[in-house]
Amino acid sequence: MFIAMNRFQIAEGREAEFERNWRERDSYLDEVPGFKHFALLKGDNPGEYISHSTWESRDAFVAWTQSDVFRKAHGQSLARGVMQDAPHVSLYEAILVTPGDDA
Repeated sequence: MFIAMNRFQIAEGREAEFERNWRERDSYLDEVPGFKHFALLKGDNPGEYISHSTWESRDAFVAWTQSDVFRKAHGQSLARGVMQDAPHVSLYEAILVTPGDDA
């Protein structure tokens, strides 16, 4: 399993706009081989968000980043000033996975 996360810092007062953009955008992830699931996380610190996607493998994630659907999904932009800076990307190989009830 492979996990990709983007950390966002959102400008004060623009959080609802950021969340709405994620709810209304076309992600196209359901069309991507190897995609498992996605979550948008809101942190305890003001304006802190993380996008969290899980993949069958690093190869599946890399293939998505090089696909037309990736370009379509990321071509949808936020209004100017919503993010305080560029997102910070973190990539992880899962070395231990314990399934829960929804597995």
